[in-house]
This record gives sequence, C-alpha cells and structure tokens, in this order.
Amino acid sequence: MSGSPQSTGVSAALLTDRYELTMVAAALADGTADRRCVFEVFARRLPEGRRYGVVAGTGRLLESVRRFRFGEEELDALADVVDAATLDWLAGYRFSGEIDGYPEGELFFPGSPILTVRGTFADAVLLETITLSILNHDSAVASAAARMVTAAAGRPMIEMGSRRTHEAAAVAAARATYLAGFAATSNLEAERRHGIPTAGTAAHSWVLLHDDELGAFSSQVKALGPDTTLLVDTYDIRRGVELAVQAAGPGLGAIRIDSGDLGELARQAREQLDALGATDTRIVLSGDLDEYAIASLRAEPVDSYGVGTSVVTGSGAPTAGLVYKLVEVDGRPVAKRSAAKESRGGAKSAVRRFKPTGTALEEVVHAAARPIPVGPHDRVVPVPLLRGGEPVAGLPTLDESREHLRAALVSVPWEGLKLSRGEPAIPTVHEGS
Repeated sequence: MSGSPQSTGVSAALLTDRYELTMVAAALADGTADRRCVFEVFARRLPEGRRYGVVAGTGRLLESVRRFRFGEEELDALADVVDAATLDWLAGYRFSGEIDGYPEGELFFPGSPILTVRGTFADAVLLETITLSILNHDSAVASAAARMVTAAAGRPMIEMGSRRTHEAAAVAAARATYLAGFAATSNLEAERRHGIPTAGTAAHSWVLLHDDELGAFSSQVKALGPDTTLLVDTYDIRRGVELAVQAAGPGLGAIRIDSGDLGELARQAREQLDALGATDTRIVLSGDLDEYAIASLRAEPVDSYGVGTSVVTGSGAPTAGLVYKLVEVDGRPVAKRSAAKESRGGAKSAVRRFKPTGTALEEVVHAAARPIPVGPHDRVVPVPLLRGGEPVAGLPTLDESREHLRAALVSVPWEGLKLSRGEPAIPTVHEGS
C-alpha cells in the first residue's frame, strides 16, 4: 500500500469537525443513522490556471481510516459534545463499509469521482473531514509538484519546504512531491516514515559561522567529502565558486546558488567552473522557485533544483478544491441544487478513453449502476481501495504510484501540459448520471 510503512498507532478519530459527531448523534436519535448511503469526493472545478489535478494522499487516508477509533481518551474529550448513547456507539465504531476510488498518482478533472464511500450514514459521514483534510492537501501539493517536474524537463528536483509549513504537513508534502516525481526531500521524518531519499548539506549560517569562506568550505569537504554541495552565494558568488573549487578540487560534487538572477549566475558559474577544471561539478539552483521560474531556466546550464515554499503551499492553490457529498440514500439519487454548489446525484464511476497511440481523449463519468462500453484502449479509472475496514490487498506502493503518475502525464495531450491558462487537459463528459 502507498501509505506509511510505519503506523504511529495514534487514533485519528478527533481529526474531524464537531458537526460530524453531532449529525451522528441526531441520526442515531431519529433512526436515520443506518440508512445506506453513498458519498463521493470530487472537484467542481480545477484551481485557476490548472489543466489537471493529481490524486495524492490515498495511502495516508486509508491508514487514517484504519486508525479512526474512539478510545477512552477520545470518548472523554467528547463527553460534553454528544450524549451517552452516542458515546456508546462511538466506542464500538469501526468503519465497515466500502471505499473505491482513483488510484494514487492518477490524474483527475472536474467532476471526476475521485473517491466513493459506501456505508451507513453514520459510518460514512464520520470520514468526511479526515478525507478532505488529507486529499485536499496532498493533491494540491502533488498537482503543483507535477507541473514543476514537467517544467524541469528531466532535471532532478529536491523538496526543501519543511520550514515553510506545519511540521506534520511537511512530511505529507514530502510524500506528495516524491509521488509527483521529485527525486528527494530535505525532511528526515519523510525518509523514516515513507522511505523517501533525503538530501542536504549546509545553510548560509554554516559559512557565517567560520572566520572566512574558505575555512567553511574546507571544513565541510573534510566532513562530507569532495562530492558535497557547497553554497557559494553568501558573499560574492564568483569568489565563492573559486574558493569552493580550491577547497574540494576539480572533483567538487556541486555548488548551490540560492539568490540573485539565477539564470545569469548559472551561466557565469558554469563558465567559471569549466575554466577551473571542474567540468563535472553540478549546479543546483534554489530560492523562491516555482514552475514558472523553473520553466524560464530550462535553457540554462542547471543540473537540479531545490524548491520550498511554492511546492508545499500548492504554488498558489493550497487546496485541491475537493468536496465530499452525499449522492445516494437507500439507492435513491440525491443532489444539492444550489446554483453555486450544484452536485450530481447517484453513485458514479468513470472511464478514461484513449487514442490507439495512448493519448487521453476524454473522461466519461457515468452512473455506477449502468456501466458503459469500454474500448480496447480505454480504462475504468476507479479501483477497490478498502473492504471491511482494511485496505484491499495488492494496492500499489508509493514508488508504483509514482510510476503510475509518470505514465499518466505521458498520456496527456501536449497542450494539456502547458503552464498557461486554458481548458482542462481532457474534457469530462457526463453520461447518464
């Protein structure tokens, strides 16, 4: 499964909103708690300027559902929130319904039924907040990261945004960026929890600590070896490059530039490194990069990028805009008809249609009870995710989900990968739903 290989075992039950529990209490009281319901997660639209979204966080969500239990501490905390009968019901709560959805690393579009939760009303409504909390954050980060990976055109990316977000979100963001194709993260907990490679050597404070720049570089090389990355922009960059090669020799692994006109500085540094015989020394750029800045540097002699604030905050779209809506009660379609927040009733599925060449054509959303023909190149997108309170066997690992996304992006029509504003990469067609 593409979640955490190490569960903390801590209950996830209070990572929710109060009104989920008060609804359950009222439903238990009036007899509607056991009505069979279907909830769906979808986006009414993509964030401004986006052509596709990336499903991320599914593995984390399934692990959280497994840990959604009300122990003594949780029940004590709820003593003034719900009545005794509801507390008794919560003491035995264990989600026993079914969850289907898009596999992690899949692309989504407006109206895509990303997740379908089936169970009693009380069972399923309790999962609304935790579901949206995880999927909205992780999908926003992965969607931004995927655009950056495309803009980097094959050059490795390092996620280094831990200091720009909440400490728990930093670990989730590292996982989401790795899913999207980043090569490494600076976050050690992400390595421990998810097995993501880590990278990082020194900050400007390391250089400032020493009496001179050469002393800082020489000490770092002695400790970490000549293949380390030296940060050369604390003072004068040209002098920094000269001293970096002096300290490590022509076999210096890399230099990092974190400020200034990055394109121009990369060109100058490449010329200087080559002149000093450090022809294999790599150039790493960082410093307020986003997908647009990375795209503008495509022609420059850059070997890799470090990205922080923009990626962990979704590069201007910190939420994926996903909603969790009740679409069916006892087999009867239900839907909200508000003009601003309309939804489509009934449980749904989706088929993605492709050309024989593998290029995606359209997303066809249809009533789940009425399957539609699937052509030889088409694919039913949702898959079983959870049965009987446990993730189904054989769910993809994080690395397999990462490869799934890579293949999915290859299938997108070329205009759908543009960073400019435009229509979704493929249209969503609603058929009989």
